[in-house]
Amino acid sequence: MSLISLVIPVYNEEESIVELYKEISDALESSEHNFEILFIDDGSQDKSLELAQELSESDSRVISIGFQRNQGKAAAFNIGFKRCKGDYVITMDADLQDNPAEILDLIAVLDSGWDMVSGWKKVRHDPISKRWPSKLYNFTVSKFSGISIHDFNCGLKAYTSKVVKNVELYGELHRYIPVLAKQKGFSCTEKVVQHRARKYGRTKYGLWRFFSGFFDLITVVFLSKFIEKPLHLFGVLGMASFFVGVLIDSYVLYLKFALNASFQTHMALLLSGVLLIIVGVQFISLGLLGEMITLSRKRPDPVIKDRTHADV
Repeated sequence: MSLISLVIPVYNEEESIVELYKEISDALESSEHNFEILFIDDGSQDKSLELAQELSESDSRVISIGFQRNQGKAAAFNIGFKRCKGDYVITMDADLQDNPAEILDLIAVLDSGWDMVSGWKKVRHDPISKRWPSKLYNFTVSKFSGISIHDFNCGLKAYTSKVVKNVELYGELHRYIPVLAKQKGFSCTEKVVQHRARKYGRTKYGLWRFFSGFFDLITVVFLSKFIEKPLHLFGVLGMASFFVGVLIDSYVLYLKFALNASFQTHMALLLSGVLLIIVGVQFISLGLLGEMITLSRKRPDPVIKDRTHADV
């Protein structure tokens, strides 16, 4: 009998946490799977941690972990992924907008051959001020990452245990678990899920998360393409800058010696060329230093394939 681990970050959700526990229990009690629930309290300032601890005392399947201060959703997932023991891992938000009744359907998708499945909130109960920036964000991430899913921000996702045990999260990279999983060679698909209107409280996310999301996208793209070969990025930039600088200064020298022009007349152009040459050398040096660091660090072992993968 397989085990399902539910990893649920919690931040000031005292109104919903007990109700969420009851919904999960109702959805999974009669299934063929055992389950465990990991409530990761991210430094809540209300009674969320206390309620989670009471649930863990009354039900051994509930595990309560509390942070001393707010660390962010990625840190909560990272701890949950390390502590969970399930064959399947489900992530969901604690605000009751994700429906636990979807869990078994997501697991059925995994059983069809996928390594992870991301929920798609096709019909959203959010104000337009959240929906349109989210559409732009998801479109951009999809194009940059090459993963054709519509909702990277959806908290309801399902994974095989191997995925979560091979993905390291920090900062705000929880949004990019599908991208990080693809880098490891795992397959990813999506499934339309229900998005329920918020029942208690208000959203914890502001407009800034969209800007920080794009910064994290740059991080993920850089790490995925150049973490093992930094000179391929910095070397190209450096050589381009160096040769443009050489061409500019060669042109100034041509004007000086062939046409008897004054250096002072073209001083700005001459200094621009010198600056580009210096910047080019610095970029190349930075790339070489990156290669030395990459060579000296311990590389993670490749993930061993032991199941049939569907196409990404």
